Amino acid sequence: MFSDVVYAMGGAPKDAGSEPGGTGAIFSSFLPLILIFVVFYFLLIRPQSKKAKEHKNTLGNLKNGDKIITTGGIYGVIEGIEDDTITLKIAENVKVKMSRSAVAGLREK
Repeated sequence: MFSDVVYAMGGAPKDAGSEPGGTGAIFSSFLPLILIFVVFYFLLIRPQSKKAKEHKNTLGNLKNGDKIITTGGIYGVIEGIEDDTITLKIAENVKVKMSRSAVAGLREK
């Protein structure tokens, strides 16, 4: 009698040919993860890579006389450029040599 109650609580018997856990069920279980990845891509990954690309172009196009700000917050004017270093004039008789990668960006004109 107890086994009849347990059997009654279970699902309907399945046929061997019909599987409800097929491809559609797998896709529907991964759909939220796929949507989260798409949202992260468009809100975080894509804008960050776009900004990094623009910064790399800015560093590549530096020239003498550009007014810049460094990552340390120093404002100055570029006096000389070598391969990986720049000479930055920050005051009347003060020049500093620093890495090109220390440039945060161009100052607004």
